[in-house]
Amino acid sequence: MKLKDKSALITGAGSGIGKSIAQAFALAGVRLAIADVNLNAAQAVAEQISSSGGRANSIQMDVANEDQVNAGVEQAAREFEGLDVLVSNAGIQIIHPIIDFSFADWRKVMAVHLDGAFLTTRAAMRLMIQRGQGGTILYMGSIHSHIASPNKSAYVAAKHGIVGLAKAVAKEGAKYGIRSNVICPGFVRTPLVEKQIPEQAQQFGITEEEVIKNVMLRETVDGEFTSMEDVAATAVFLASFPSNALTGQSIVVSHGHFMQ
Repeated sequence: MKLKDKSALITGAGSGIGKSIAQAFALAGVRLAIADVNLNAAQAVAEQISSSGGRANSIQMDVANEDQVNAGVEQAAREFEGLDVLVSNAGIQIIHPIIDFSFADWRKVMAVHLDGAFLTTRAAMRLMIQRGQGGTILYMGSIHSHIASPNKSAYVAAKHGIVGLAKAVAKEGAKYGIRSNVICPGFVRTPLVEKQIPEQAQQFGITEEEVIKNVMLRETVDGEFTSMEDVAATAVFLASFPSNALTGQSIVVSHGHFMQ
């Protein structure tokens, strides 16, 4: 599926990985709906892309809010006369040992990652099926879609769940030409990860440098963070893949941190 003149909605695209994917998609000629809970951030990204010759609009969307998701997906499809690609990227992180993890915090993580993935998927699939031209749904997973780390029980559970959802979408969507895959990055220096470094240093009683070297990057082949550009390039590849030969898969981009 060539991406030029296709339309895509990316959640959590006001910053970090979502913003990087949006910029890469814009270079490929994709018309973009920049969705984020922070409308100002979404508007800034949309304006940046538009000023560079791309086409983008902004949508305020709390992915855990059913009405906002349905309205936002419908708005994008209306403005672009369809929706070809959904990138379910919005995410949060809350870190506690299981015995100290409040149910309220557990539900916050699940709401954004799993409820958000389900709600955006359902809305996008309905439109794609109605339009009859297929489409691609990409999820932002993590190496934690396959492995676990201490103090991240909710995040690990949610990211594992996203892989299961993508497999179900691949099975149900195939007859409609809808593909689904999960991108599983290693540690990327996003605001989400930057916040974790001092938190983990305090929890483990080590320095921030030791968190980076001995916790986050210890299992990589080269001691390097995964870059946002690497993740964005993977998203472009998966969104443009032309057939059901590549669907229901999790693609790990982690400098060898996790190898399937």
